[in-house]
Amino acid sequence: MTTGKSVMTPLQALAQRRSQHGDAVAFVQPLGGGELREYTWKQVDEEARKIAAYLQSQGMKKGDHVALVSKNCAEWIITDVAIWMAGGVSVPLYPTLVAETVRQIMEHSESKFLFVGKLDDWDMMKAGVPDGVQQIALSLAPDDALQAFPKWPDIIRDTAPLAEINVPDLKDLATIVYTSGTTGMPKGVMHDFESLSAVGEKMIKVYDLKPDERMISYLPLSHVAERVAVEIAVLYVGNKIFFAESLDTFGEDIKRAQPTVFFAVPRIWSKFYQKASEAVPPKKLNRLLKIPFLNKIIKKKVLGAMGLDECRIALSGAAALSPEIITWFKKLDLEILEVYGMTENLAWSHTTEEGDQQIGWVGTPNDGVECRIGEGGEILVRSLGNMKGYYKQPEKTAEDLTEDGWLRTGDVGEIDGKGRLRITGRVKEIFKTEKGKYVAPAPIENRLSTMPGLELACVIGEGMGQPVALLNITPEEQERLSKGSEKEHFTKELEKLLARVNEVLDPHERMTTLIVCKDAWSVENNLITPTLKLKRNEIEKRYADDIAQWSKTRGVVWEA
Repeated sequence: MTTGKSVMTPLQALAQRRSQHGDAVAFVQPLGGGELREYTWKQVDEEARKIAAYLQSQGMKKGDHVALVSKNCAEWIITDVAIWMAGGVSVPLYPTLVAETVRQIMEHSESKFLFVGKLDDWDMMKAGVPDGVQQIALSLAPDDALQAFPKWPDIIRDTAPLAEINVPDLKDLATIVYTSGTTGMPKGVMHDFESLSAVGEKMIKVYDLKPDERMISYLPLSHVAERVAVEIAVLYVGNKIFFAESLDTFGEDIKRAQPTVFFAVPRIWSKFYQKASEAVPPKKLNRLLKIPFLNKIIKKKVLGAMGLDECRIALSGAAALSPEIITWFKKLDLEILEVYGMTENLAWSHTTEEGDQQIGWVGTPNDGVECRIGEGGEILVRSLGNMKGYYKQPEKTAEDLTEDGWLRTGDVGEIDGKGRLRITGRVKEIFKTEKGKYVAPAPIENRLSTMPGLELACVIGEGMGQPVALLNITPEEQERLSKGSEKEHFTKELEKLLARVNEVLDPHERMTTLIVCKDAWSVENNLITPTLKLKRNEIEKRYADDIAQWSKTRGVVWEA
């Protein structure tokens, strides 16, 4: 599918921002210790041109691949733009990767440069950088990187801006985005300037975005959803982006930003819900909301505690959001709109329309998107955001992209009479019990994860009589449960949760056992991806020797 008309590239969008609103603030960057730096559009363009000039001075040629590893910050976006200005292809890496994965991606992508930025564990990663790669330190990089490599402040001080920037053709490769990989080696998804440009222009209308919007950037920019929702949006809309400083300061950061548009994954919405429910239990909240003169005050206070009292567009993606959480926020007059997309289509697929929400469905196709159900119930999408293919993997590209441009998503679903899409599972995640019945684990996991204190849930049951669920609890809950009597109370709450969830499941889906695992699932122990998705195969392997014994107990089991 092509755009059918001339579109404005991200670099042209930036030029427009500078010419029309050069002195307007684009980014607000925390520097630590309460200090903030504001970047105007003129400064963003100026610094990007200087970094582009520096790259060319170091021998970068048109089409070269340039990697970037950093937590979110203003210089992340400026670097991405600078790479395009210099004629390069950007290769973002997740800031939580281990050295082995860094090496795999750097070597596979043939990246010649690496920008090293704001990182929690550079020591864990740096051994993975191949020899011969030129490294550059962003301003917020770890101290040893700032000492070892040319650093951003010096480059900005000593380099003249690039006068003639690269003017890309729409078919030129813009970026290679490596999927977080729930199985095996990440795949390099190739996107050209045409897909970036088309999505950038379409999203303004689909989401009714205005230049006075405020957003907070905290989910990894290396993930395509955040990159589109934040970087591409800000270039085309001209709104203001506030960056989060750290996990510890997130509460302050979001209250500073007062976002009018807020995108989160279900895990974040669940944390908001759990924390608010601890302060004001749902039954008490329902009673308070029924008191006319208190209704508006309570809604503003509860949302204000999250920093969301100014939010007008609330979005959730990456996985299904629990109906309980959607309903709870709706009572506060915040309608969370579920969206659907993936790396391979630049997250441009489906959006729930305001006022047309059917819980459990992800809305209708976005402008420039077609959808149909293929063999075995698989969702097929033809989108303006569809990838060019997988880098150096033509066979895999042919598997996932049909000759006429349909993307095989790997998701299973159905379409209703209004064109709304419901996702019922993943082709490779659905398992069959010993009774021959198929079970989709994700919807069950979403229901389990609403309980305060629970971090993640993984439902398994291939070849078993009935499914069971492995649970991970939050570090805060772990600490609280170290006090003896609390564990007994938590166990009883889990038993109630099991009964409550089983009540709404079909007989073959009902779980016999909830198993509380003692070790946290993390990127480091290879049980979740950098985007916090479960690595099901790894989790099942980890607990394979004990599952049979645990599943003999009905109710709740604690791993010894």
